[in-house]
Amino acid sequence: MIRAKLILNALGKIIFIIGIAMLTCLFWVGNDEEAVVKGILLAAALTIISGLLLTLGFGNKDSINFKESFAVVTLGWLVASIFGALPFLTTGVLDSFADAWFESMSGFTTTGASVFTDVEACPRAVLFWRSLTQWLGGIGIIALFIALISNIGVRANQLFKAEVPGPVSDKISPRIRETARSLWKTYVVISLICIITFYALGMEFFDALCHGFATMATGGFSTKNASIGFYHNPWLQWAVTFFMIVAGTNFALHFLAFKKRSLAGYLKNTEFKFYLTIIFVAAFLIALDLNHGGGGSLAVWEEKFRIACFQVVSILTTTGYATVDYNLWPPLAGAVLLLMMFVGGCAGSTSGSIKPGRYLIILRRSLIELRKMVHPKAVMPLRFGGKVLNEDLIINVQQFFFLYILILVIGMIIISTLGLDFVSSLTASATCLGNIGPGFGLVGPTQNFSFIPAVGKYVLILEMLIGRLEIYPFLVLFVPAFWHE
Repeated sequence: MIRAKLILNALGKIIFIIGIAMLTCLFWVGNDEEAVVKGILLAAALTIISGLLLTLGFGNKDSINFKESFAVVTLGWLVASIFGALPFLTTGVLDSFADAWFESMSGFTTTGASVFTDVEACPRAVLFWRSLTQWLGGIGIIALFIALISNIGVRANQLFKAEVPGPVSDKISPRIRETARSLWKTYVVISLICIITFYALGMEFFDALCHGFATMATGGFSTKNASIGFYHNPWLQWAVTFFMIVAGTNFALHFLAFKKRSLAGYLKNTEFKFYLTIIFVAAFLIALDLNHGGGGSLAVWEEKFRIACFQVVSILTTTGYATVDYNLWPPLAGAVLLLMMFVGGCAGSTSGSIKPGRYLIILRRSLIELRKMVHPKAVMPLRFGGKVLNEDLIINVQQFFFLYILILVIGMIIISTLGLDFVSSLTASATCLGNIGPGFGLVGPTQNFSFIPAVGKYVLILEMLIGRLEIYPFLVLFVPAFWHE
C-alpha cells in the first residue's frame, strides 16, 4: 500500500526549499516597494510554515518504495507550482489564481508561456521570481531536493529516475545523490558563465541574471516585452543561441567535458550529433526561404542565417525566446519552425518535447523491420550509443510517442472549443505539452496567454506538468493497481 506519511514528509521538504528560495527575491525590491516586500514575506512565510508542518508532522525514516517515488515526483512538481504562485498573488501583480498558477507552472516546467501583458511594468522582485522558478525547474526540483538533503529517507535513485527526462539516462556516479550534485554543480557553473557573457555583451546585470537563468533552463521568460528582440546586438544574439544549444545538450556530457577537459564525449554521442544536424539543416532551410528574392551579400546572409538559427534553436530547445515575429514568415519557414516544436533537446538536458534520441530509436527500429522483411530469420539488435537496447525500452519509446500525440490532440480539441482557431489551438497545446512557450497565431511570439479562459489555462497547466514529467510518472498515478499491493 502507498504510505501517505512518507510522501507528505518528502513534499514538506520540497515546499520548504521553495519557501527559502522566495526570500532571495527581497534583494531586488526597490526603496518604494513596501507592498512588494510584504507580499514576498507573506508568500515565503506561508510556504516555509507549510513545509515545516508537513516535514515535522509526518517525520519518518523509512525508505520510499518504487511506487511512492512516482507520487513524490508528480505531487512535488504540483505543490511547488501551487506555492510558487503565491508571490504573484500576494504582491498584487496578478489577481486570479488561474493566472498565477499558470505563470508559476510555466516557470517551474520551463515552458515560458506567460499571462503578463507588460512584463516591464512588473516589480523586479517578481521578474526575478519568474526567472528563478525556471532555473530551479531546469535540472529538476527533485534533483535539487536529492542534492541538498543529505538524509532524505527515500530511495533517491527511484526519485531521480522518475524525473530525469529522456529515453536513456546517463549516471555520472554509481551513487544517485552524487550524480544529482554533480549535475547541479555543472548547471551552476555554466549558468554563471552565461550570465557573465550576457553582461559583458551589454545587458544590465539584472537582465543578464534573469536571462541567464531562463536560458540555461530553456525557459524563455524575459524581462523585456520584446524578448531578446529588445537587444539589437548580433553578438548577443549569437551568444544566446550558443547557450541555448548548450542548455539543450545532455548535462552529463558537460560534466565529463569539464572533468576530462576533452570534447571527445560530444563527438562520440549519437544523439548530440543528430541534434546539431537538425539545427543546421532547419536553420539553413529557413534562411534560404527568408532570403528568397533578396540580396546575396555576406551581410544579408549572415543576418538571415542568424535570425533563422536563433529561432530554430529557441523553439527546438524549447526555450521560447524571439527576436522577430515568425508569424509573418513565409509558409516554408513557418512549417519548418512548427516541426521543431516536436523535436526538443537531448535527453538529460533542460529541454522538453519528444527528444532527438527517441526519433533515432524509432527510425532505427523502422529500418530494422524493413530489413527483416527481406531477411526474416536475421537477428538485428537495435544499437544506440554503443549499447543494445532491450525490447521493453523500445516499446516504451513507441508508446511515449503515441501518448504524446494523443494528449496533444485532446488538449487541442478542448482549447478549440473555447473559440481559438485551429493553428492557435494546435500550437497552444503543442507549446505547453512540449514546454516551449510561444506558438503560432493568437499565442505567437508577440502575444500571450492572458486571453484564454480559466478552464483553458487549467488544461494547459496540466499539459505543462505532463510534458515536464514525460507522461508516465503522471499517468501511472491514475492506474487503480498503482495504489494497491
